[in-house]
Amino acid sequence: MADVTDCAFRQIINKYGKPDAYPPRQALGRVFWTEFVSADGLAHEKGREKLLIDLRFSKDEHPIVAQIFGSKEENMRKAAELCRELGFDGIDINMGCPDKAIEKQGCGSGMIKDPENAKAMIRAVREGAQELPVSVKTRIGYNKNEINTWIRGLLQENLAMLTVHLRTRKEMSDVPARWDLMTDIIKLRDEISPETLIIGNGDVLDIDDGRKKCKETGCDGVMLGRAIFGNPWLFAEKIPTLEEKLKVAVEHTHLFQKLLGKVKNFDIMKKHFKAYVNGFDGAKELRVKLMETKNAEEVEEIISNFLKTINAHKSSRDTKKS
Repeated sequence: MADVTDCAFRQIINKYGKPDAYPPRQALGRVFWTEFVSADGLAHEKGREKLLIDLRFSKDEHPIVAQIFGSKEENMRKAAELCRELGFDGIDINMGCPDKAIEKQGCGSGMIKDPENAKAMIRAVREGAQELPVSVKTRIGYNKNEINTWIRGLLQENLAMLTVHLRTRKEMSDVPARWDLMTDIIKLRDEISPETLIIGNGDVLDIDDGRKKCKETGCDGVMLGRAIFGNPWLFAEKIPTLEEKLKVAVEHTHLFQKLLGKVKNFDIMKKHFKAYVNGFDGAKELRVKLMETKNAEEVEEIISNFLKTINAHKSSRDTKKS
């Protein structure tokens, strides 16, 4: 997710989302993906330095996959080589992003319209990645269900993994994800490339829902995006208290400012505030205040005052009861 799954948020997830952080919990396998980065930019020295910020990660984030997009073979090969040198555990090609600016470059979901070039991109990345696994994230089609042509063609490339967002480009996220179609994809996989892992994406609500979808459809795993937004405890299957949630929002903000404050706009954090601050009394008013902040110190002050107020009200109610 652009301007969401940066190194600051991933480190917060890694800290609070470890399955063993709140025992006893069943061990869960999790793999991080970076934000997707332009291969054209990575292939050229002038644009590379700025984009490398989006590929920054810590040793605790392994296994982690670099996600790239592009439509030029040489640049995709160079970008894959760079990602390998940076120490990533795999390289994923985004062939599903519906952003019009990305599509105009023949990238993202625009690749669905040009399956032969899509295959060329996979081969170029594989050449640059060498021993690293290469995967693709895509959709079931552009304007219609193209599983038997588009998905079939991708599976013929013997990918390590194929993540399928179960909607078309035309549908965006306006309709429910078509999980009923996953069994068709699994049948194709078994026929064409049995070793390819199939990951489902779209409308996965939480870990239990992900497990259920895997069991019902036969897919090997699920990719979560929106479900973890504002909920770094997701993989640990812990329900945080309001105070825990708001204190982690402050911690996340300070980490963002420390790691990315000099190169990223602070307003990016306001996307996270909308996710952290909802579903409780006073949430709307608190969000309004947080939307006006310009740094982590202001965020900490506002949330600290909010928590002091609600704790004082709670203490007052408890005194009256006694």
